[in-house]
Amino acid sequence: MIEMNKTAIGIAAGVAGTLFIGYCIYFDKKRRNDPEYKKKVRERRRRNKKSGTAKPGIPNLNDHEAIERYFVQEIQLGETLIASGDFESGVEHLANAIVVCGQPARLLQVLQSSLPAQVFAMLIVKMQEFGNRAAEGNDGPISLGQSSQQLEGAKIIESSSGAIIDDLE
Repeated sequence: MIEMNKTAIGIAAGVAGTLFIGYCIYFDKKRRNDPEYKKKVRERRRRNKKSGTAKPGIPNLNDHEAIERYFVQEIQLGETLIASGDFESGVEHLANAIVVCGQPARLLQVLQSSLPAQVFAMLIVKMQEFGNRAAEGNDGPISLGQSSQQLEGAKIIESSSGAIIDDLE
């Protein structure tokens, strides 16, 4: 009797799976045959062709060269914006560079020595926001991934002269 129940459950699961896949194929065919769908796809392709990119934001994490270009671009843009006095945007771009950096602890040490104390403190706050966003599971444009684990061990000491990162390695 138990064997028959296992067989019946297996058959029921197979039938349910087949029905689900059949429904997916039906729905996809119906969606693709809709004239509005085709217009939307053409419009999206035109917009992507005009802008030159398919997806804005962080590059494909499997493409090392794209990550390197993005990293250099974000560092340069961040430095330029900070030099011109736009600290908020500059810090955001530097934070983006830290997110994709292979060694964020060393980059933070370099930035600590080269940035004014107030700007570096803003960068630390921005990185903490990114870490909180990643911890909450919020699928924002940036998630820290590996970098947050490397930053967790860091001690951030705030003083009147600014923020200091201690014990990164």
